[in-house]
Amino acid sequence: MTLKFLSKYSDAGLLLLRLGIGGMFLFHGYPKLLGGPDAWKKLGGAMKFVGVDFMPALWGFAAALTEFAGGICLILGLFFRPFCILLAGTMAVAAAMHLGKGDGLKGASHAIEDGILFLSLILIGPGKYSADKR
Repeated sequence: MTLKFLSKYSDAGLLLLRLGIGGMFLFHGYPKLLGGPDAWKKLGGAMKFVGVDFMPALWGFAAALTEFAGGICLILGLFFRPFCILLAGTMAVAAAMHLGKGDGLKGASHAIEDGILFLSLILIGPGKYSADKR
């Protein structure tokens, strides 16, 4: 049995994925967004691992906003691909930070996995149960 009959539920599967991943990014992004300038500066300090060492508070705010608003947009399927691009970029910086700090692949794996997920979703799209399809 190859379970091919489940392929008719691919849009429901995409909805489930969007709800789950979007909810988790809301959960992670909300406290970062409310953390204020000191927390944003610390978060934005990760940019030094990709060669950008100016305005860390701005970069940290942008990352927090991307995670929070990206979570909302994933859930709704709204501006889906642009936010997947932004989230993949955020995860690339997070992975570079973990690798640059010496955390190794084990420390960077979560960010790498999420980055792969977002790159894949750029190609797949949000599915038919999304605001972008309306």
